[in-house]
Order: sequence, then structure tokens, then C-alpha cells
Amino acid sequence: MLLMATGIGVWVRPLLPEEHKAHETVQLVQLVIGMLVTFAALVLGLMTASAKSSFDTASNDVRSYAAELIEFDTTLRELGAGADESRRLLSQYTAAAIASTWPREPAPSGDYPRDLGPPGTPERLENVRLGDMLTLVGRQLSELRPPDPLQQRALDDALSRYRRVVDARWKIIEEAHSSISQPFFKTLTFWLGVIFLSFGLIAPRNALALVTIMLGAVSIASAIYVIVDLDSPFTGPIVISSMPLRDTLAHLRR
Repeated sequence: MLLMATGIGVWVRPLLPEEHKAHETVQLVQLVIGMLVTFAALVLGLMTASAKSSFDTASNDVRSYAAELIEFDTTLRELGAGADESRRLLSQYTAAAIASTWPREPAPSGDYPRDLGPPGTPERLENVRLGDMLTLVGRQLSELRPPDPLQQRALDDALSRYRRVVDARWKIIEEAHSSISQPFFKTLTFWLGVIFLSFGLIAPRNALALVTIMLGAVSIASAIYVIVDLDSPFTGPIVISSMPLRDTLAHLRR
């Protein structure tokens, strides 16, 4: 789009009357473009910092979620044989969550639901069947009847850990959505289009100037692409690592 705007400027320039090419007019255009460039640079910097911060937050929360799953499994082990089915279901849930969230990576081995169907969100993180699997774990725990006070305390701890796991899961699901405001993003795109249109109007007609404008357009477009990709932490080339949950799955299967 930026190159198209530049091309329009180059095409329109010969059609302009001579008074529109006067030195004072060119100076005014350069002044306005300088102001827009300053605003666009500031906005791009803020968007980059915000997208990187959101990506890092989601990445840290995935690691925290993995730790919560390990601690939850540890409390289930303390309940003994009565929680074996819950532990098995938790392991299946973790494997299915990995396969659903990172579909481009090799799926974990083992027996777990693989035909989960379309995910509930574009980020491939929420799925009704995945939620049902985790809900069933909590239901199984609620049906346990500990034989002594020690086991009752272990069950209470397990239920508390379960609620923390559910809260952490929903936090990650909410963070997976894009936080970039579309009206704001369209306004920035309009600014950049005006800037490169003006470049086409005032740029000298030589190869070096045109190549420089093209490189600038490609550089800015790639920066915006990275910003948009970082703002969607579970899709695109730049995604959050699945290793924390894969390490968790290896722990659950021990």
C-alpha cells in the first residue's frame, strides 16, 4: 500500500500546475510531512513496546500455567489411588491442549482426544472439549470421600490448586486475543499512506531516490507486520514456545 501511495504521487506530480511546484509549496509539504513522520514514529514506537509487552506477559503466563499444572499433579499424587483417574485425565488434557494450541508443531504422543474440531477462538487456545476435560477433573475430585483428616487436607489443597489452574487457563485465553485497536491501526495506516504519497510528489526523478523510498516502505511494512504478529502470540511465525507445557506433560506422565 505504501508503494502504491508513492506511485500515485509520482504519477500525479507531472500533472500539477507549475505554481504547485514552487519552492514555498514544497517547503510547506515538507513541514507537514515532518510533523506526520514524528507522530507516526512515536505511535510505531508505542505500538512496538505494547505488543512486545503483551507477548512477554502471555509467555510468562504460559510458563506459570505449566507450573500450576505440575503443582496440581503433585497434590493429586498425595491423594493416592483415588486420584489416578484424575491424573490420567489431566495428562490427556495437557497433551490435547498442546496439540490444539500449536497445530503446526509435532503433536505429543500417547492416547488423548485428537479430533477436537474447530477451536473456539482464532488463537486455537479455547475449545469446548478441552474445557470439559478440565471440568471433569474437578468433578471427580469433588466426588472423592477422604478416609481421614490428612487426606481431607490433601483434597482441599487439590481443589484449591484446581481452581488456580482454571483461573490461569482463562487468563491465557483472554490474553491470546489481539489488543490493537482497529480504528487506531487504520489511522496510522492513513498517516503512512499520506507520508509516502508526499514522498512521491517531492522526490527527485532518479533511481536512487526511488530505491530509497522502496526500502523505507518495505522496512516500515515489516515493522508493522512484526507488531501485528507479536500481538497475536499463538498464531503466525512468532509464537510463544510450547516447551513449558511439553515439559509439564513429561512430568505428568512419570
